[in-house]
Amino acid sequence: MVLKTMTETRVEEEIPDRIALTFKDQNILITGGTGFLGKVIVEKFLRCLPNTKQIYLLIRPKKGKDPKHRLDEIFNSALFEKVKKQRGLTELHKAVTVVNGDVSLLDLGLSAEDKKVLCENINIIYHGAATVRFDELLKRAVLLNTRGTKQMLELAKEMKQLKLFAHISTAYCHLEEKVLKEIPYPPPADPHKIIKCVEWMDDDVVEAMTDKILAGLPNTYAFTKALSEGLVEEAMPHIPAIILRPSIVIPVWKEPVPGWTDNINGPTGLLIGAGKGVIRTMYCNENGYADYLPVDIAVNGILATTFNFVYVKDHKKRVYNLTSSSDFKVSWAEIIELGRKITERVPLNGVVWYPGGSMKKSRLLHNICFLLFHMIPAYLIDTLIFLAGYKPIMCRVQRRIQKGFQVFEYYANNQWDFENSNIFEVRNLLNPVEFEKYQLHGDDMNMDAYFESCIRAARVFILNEPPETLPAARRHMRVMYWVDVFTKIIFFVFLIYILASWSESFRTLLTGCWSIATQALSH
Repeated sequence: MVLKTMTETRVEEEIPDRIALTFKDQNILITGGTGFLGKVIVEKFLRCLPNTKQIYLLIRPKKGKDPKHRLDEIFNSALFEKVKKQRGLTELHKAVTVVNGDVSLLDLGLSAEDKKVLCENINIIYHGAATVRFDELLKRAVLLNTRGTKQMLELAKEMKQLKLFAHISTAYCHLEEKVLKEIPYPPPADPHKIIKCVEWMDDDVVEAMTDKILAGLPNTYAFTKALSEGLVEEAMPHIPAIILRPSIVIPVWKEPVPGWTDNINGPTGLLIGAGKGVIRTMYCNENGYADYLPVDIAVNGILATTFNFVYVKDHKKRVYNLTSSSDFKVSWAEIIELGRKITERVPLNGVVWYPGGSMKKSRLLHNICFLLFHMIPAYLIDTLIFLAGYKPIMCRVQRRIQKGFQVFEYYANNQWDFENSNIFEVRNLLNPVEFEKYQLHGDDMNMDAYFESCIRAARVFILNEPPETLPAARRHMRVMYWVDVFTKIIFFVFLIYILASWSESFRTLLTGCWSIATQALSH
């Protein structure tokens, strides 16, 4: 711990937090506040920017739960424990106003009264609502990601006190650009025409035409997010708008809960799958790398760019790539090796196979290994489960993994880089207080410690495996180690037997080796 002198403390107290001043007495509208990134944005506002006047969350009913009930569920998350202790749950509810709406519906599903309140009061919009499923049906993806953005922009144009519309896009939407610059790019199609087409076409017709409409793009997510950026650029002459492109957003690094996440997307899912022993092979360029951004750093970047646009009034910068690979390039091989070491120290419960396997540069070899080490063991385990009177699950798990591989392989075997000079320039504007409170750098990043916190948090928050189960998990892992060794010995002996049965020359070679070995031992 570094102890600060009274002089240092006094100097820090005299340095203004201009980012906090940016949001003082401002009304904020957030869409996508129930998502992973959205929750962390809301928590950061409540914990670090209490002088914000009001936060409005556009929330839709879901699975029979009304929007207020969904907000209660958000506040019950471990993510909000720290701020609840600081301010109290009642105070948090006062700071957040729930607006019943749905970005995928016409007119955003807003009542006339709610629309009037928003148009008269909102100062800053963070539009993050989107489906992030790569295999989403095209019609739904267009209605939510693209038409939803169009309607949010139309609403923003009616807002009397709007200072900023920040569209949260993704760094992986212009995939034809191997080096993504901080500039707008033309959309892959006319977004207005695409919206009209899917509105009047039946679902099955849109589905049948999806491949032709995507025109080479790998999924509906990248396509619809690129269309949305085109709409935002089109609106820039009329409203104060910027485009934010975070890369792959991964669990919390530092605050408020190290390692916290509410999903298994990105490298966390790979580590869990490998740690459980259900992922044994991947078709992947092991020397390639993806761009990762801890969610707390992504949120700090969003706040800092708002400060630059609203407080500094730098309106020339309209696109920001919130990325990290210019500082850190973590290869797929490094991630897997880190995961292997960490899951030995922090094993998961119920491991079905000792963590292992490898990445394959050959698709044929990967497919063979997938059959041998994924599907055949899954069928064997499901047979045992069925005979024991339970419902088989392993084949279903492996089919989901195979579906995930289909998405993963495109990104794992292609390479993109990102320019992010705009965010570097904003970072250089920060004073010492802001630099520490809204960290945008990874100078003190310890990869091993970070990914271990991710695994520990995933055990608790995703897998419901509390820390007290670790001793039993370690004992189980030791058993699985010897099972793995025994299985490999059996497999090796079986392979030798097959080869010896098929090949006379191999039998002769084997006999000769055995004779030489016995003679050497006798001497």
